[in-house]
Amino acid sequence: MKGHVSRDHVHLLVSIPPSVTVSRLVQRMKGNSSHKLLYEFEHLRRTFWGRHLWARGYFCCSSGQVTDEVIARYIENQGQDEDVDFIVEGE
Repeated sequence: MKGHVSRDHVHLLVSIPPSVTVSRLVQRMKGNSSHKLLYEFEHLRRTFWGRHLWARGYFCCSSGQVTDEVIARYIENQGQDEDVDFIVEGE
């Protein structure tokens, strides 16, 4: 639904059905994005040959105490001090 890519981490606001586990979602997102990045960028393929592109861990929390709008606004405000931003928006 919303996202921001920083130099050393990624913020994502996602909505998943109860039948999908968070660990499975993260596994697929990391796997698919890693495959696509390594396929498209040869210098990444050389740098990460035999290694992991993404870190092993992740942090996840539910939005029970705050609204999705508050979280989306927080993500929008990420990286305003950085030179380069990459923002993901969706439905």
